[in-house]
Amino acid sequence: MAGCMPASPLLLGRFTRMTDIANLVGPNAKFFEDFTVGEEWVTPRRTITEADLLMFSGLTGDFNPIHTDEEFAKTTAFGTRIFHGPAAFAVATGLESRLGIKEGTAIAFLGMDWNLKAPIMIGDTIHVFQRVESVRPTSKGGRGIVVFWVEIRKQDGTVCQDGEWKVMFSCRDGN
Repeated sequence: MAGCMPASPLLLGRFTRMTDIANLVGPNAKFFEDFTVGEEWVTPRRTITEADLLMFSGLTGDFNPIHTDEEFAKTTAFGTRIFHGPAAFAVATGLESRLGIKEGTAIAFLGMDWNLKAPIMIGDTIHVFQRVESVRPTSKGGRGIVVFWVEIRKQDGTVCQDGEWKVMFSCRDGN
């Protein structure tokens, strides 16, 4: 890919040879130049549990009754407790990581533009749809930016959350 220069030792941190990096790259990993606009993936599914909700509440300190008090939640428009929106995003990153696309090649998650569209409840089964929207090399070389369109979908196909994730990837040495 034009503009994709070999990664520098500074970029690679303590690893100074590509063979050191190659040992950390997963079998399904993609380097920057491997991505094609329009390429799509779907992750495995995962059912959201009571434990997921409680662990996220404990981790963040967010004990809002819409998440933790069933009797209160029954009085809301949802009629039951809802899973934390940021927790769903966190689960989505885990599902996406199971694809192995970023394993050993992603340098940084640079940001996102994210929308919460529909609630996720305990017992819902979700998966992630992901499509490459754009790719561009960085001006410093050795790496590039990939923008993904990402959707969290429930078992009935409802898109619960969607938006763009921007990720920096390393280039393959010598390409």
